[in-house]
This record gives sequence, C-alpha cells and structure tokens, in this order.
Amino acid sequence: MSIESVETNEPLAAKKLRSRSAKEPLLVDLALQGGGSHGAFTWGVLDRLLEEEGFSLEAISGTSAGAMNAAVLAYGLLVGGPEGARNALHTFWRRVADAATFSPFQRSPVDRMMGRWSLDYSPTYIATDLIARLVSPYSFGAGGANPLRDLLTELVDFERLATGRIKLFITCTNVRTGRGRVFRTPEVTADVLLASACLPTMFQAVYIDGEPYWDGGYSGNPTIAPLVRECDSHDTFLVQINPILREEAPTTAQEINNRLSEVSFNATLLKELKMIALLRKVADQGDGEGWQWGQMRMHLIKSDMLATLGATSKLNAEWEFLTMLRDEGRRAADEFVKAHRDDVGVRSTFDIDSLLEGS
Repeated sequence: MSIESVETNEPLAAKKLRSRSAKEPLLVDLALQGGGSHGAFTWGVLDRLLEEEGFSLEAISGTSAGAMNAAVLAYGLLVGGPEGARNALHTFWRRVADAATFSPFQRSPVDRMMGRWSLDYSPTYIATDLIARLVSPYSFGAGGANPLRDLLTELVDFERLATGRIKLFITCTNVRTGRGRVFRTPEVTADVLLASACLPTMFQAVYIDGEPYWDGGYSGNPTIAPLVRECDSHDTFLVQINPILREEAPTTAQEINNRLSEVSFNATLLKELKMIALLRKVADQGDGEGWQWGQMRMHLIKSDMLATLGATSKLNAEWEFLTMLRDEGRRAADEFVKAHRDDVGVRSTFDIDSLLEGS
C-alpha cells in the first residue's frame, strides 16, 4: 500500500466543492489502526492534523491503541477544542510511559547496544512469550487487571464523552461468536476501550453486557463501514500502523510469528477496503446507499519506517521511543498535508480500486 494520487480530470462539481470548502470547514472522519505502543505514531499524525484549519471532525473509528487515541482525542476536543485535544493526547502517552517505567518489559543491554527498540533479547519478554504458549492468563485467578484502566478513567469522563458531537465507532471481537461488535459513542466506556485492546494471551477477556470480548483487531482494524453508512462526511483519513507489504519473506521463527500477526490484523481491513472498492464500482450513483459508497474518498497516512520496527517494540513504552514515533507521525502527516491538502474534499488520494487487481 502506498499513498498515490488518483489522476482524474476535475469535474465542475468538484471545483464547486473546492470553492465551498475554502469558506466553511470540510467534514472529515478518521480510521485509526491498533498496534500497541506504535499507536504513538497515530498520536503524532493527530497532533499535526489538529493544527490544520478548514477541517471539521465528524467521526472516528478506532481499534485497540487506535480506540484509545480516538476516545482521548474526542474528549479533549469536547472540553478544550484542538489545543485541548493535543494536550490530552500528550498527557495520555506521557502517563503510559510513566506507568511503564517499572514494567518488566524493558529492552535488554543487547537491544540498547544495537540501537534497537525491540524487546527481542529481553529475558522477561522471552520468558513471558514462552509461558503464554503454555499457560492461560486465567491460570492466575481473577487478577491481572489492566493498568490502563485507572489511567483511562482519570483522563476521560465517559459520561460527558457520551454527550459529545463526535461519533465514535470502537471495534471489539466477541470471543464466543468470533464476530466484531462496534460500540457507538453512548456505549463507550473504559471497559470497551480495554476490550478493544485485549490480547488474549496476555489478558483475560473483558466482559461487557455479559459477553466476553478480545482485541478488535481480529475483526476490524479498524472498521470502515460505519463511517460510510452513518456519517455525512465523505473524506476518511486512514492512519496505518501495521505494514501490509513486506518485500522479503520471513525466515526466522520470530519473523514468521511477527508476519502472521501482521497478516491477521490486516486481513479484515483489506477485505473491507476491497468490498468498498467493489461497491463503488457497481453502486448506483443516483441515490440511496450506493450513492454514499460512490462518494467516499480515502486518504492514507503511513510511514515506511514502521515496517523496520520489530513486533516486540509494540510493548516498548519508553518515552524516548514514544516521542520518536510521535515525531515520525507528525512528519508523515505534514508530508501528506503538503502533497494532498487541496485534494481533500475533491478526490481520493489512496487508490483502493487497485486492491481489486489480482483478487
């Protein structure tokens, strides 16, 4: 996947839209992938986009770390506008780093000496990874509470969040059925966010309304359809964390496991994007839902640098690492804005139709 302009002749309607967008904010929405501490890249993207004038955020679809970014962003906007949102995101990730100071998941001297952000040689990580293949998190009784729970409840007033104008779509995976469930704004709680980020080998399932839930990445990373069906905006910014393309096939056991994880967490998103591309091709442009799919414009913000990071770095929450990812997110978003700011509201800059090639 790469960002590329879709070369088309600009129709008169698009020119009118461009003229109108210069006078009034353009409705947009966000689709935020999950990926552990790599979600700090998304923090940087959002931090840069919040500086851009002329956009009005209508909705956010998020999964796992993307879900947490979504809730913190929406609450920050509700109580303090763009600057409040930037401060809220900074506080959230700063607190994550502070909480990880005494975490057993630390880089080993070998990782540090080699200048690697991964935990590949961390004795604690290696031992935990091996144990997780043999021992269930339920073996430790009812303990093992997620340390992010207190952080989320301190930073976000979920009752007030439910009254906000921004539509939230948070995806979790129902353990019993294997199907995704999308929680809307009035339903979003700390439990919903924790469920969306619940890795089954590390945490016990989170129960909501009597149903057990795991990480939403297994069923939608993130879910795109609600942004089309339930929103007036036609421009979606997809912030990609998990690499879709790898130039070389993995050969080591760790590389193979890492790639399996990436393929698993990208599969549902790719399937949904292909479905959207197909619907756009066959949609009736006259009215109804077909018109909605046909009007959708996709924009992708990504960084090739993320593909150079090992999967174990998603557990690294050192402040130095998180701010490096934030700065890379800001750079990627700034690059997108400079290249495609005038295309937003006019045309897609991510050619999802290309996904149908070779299908």
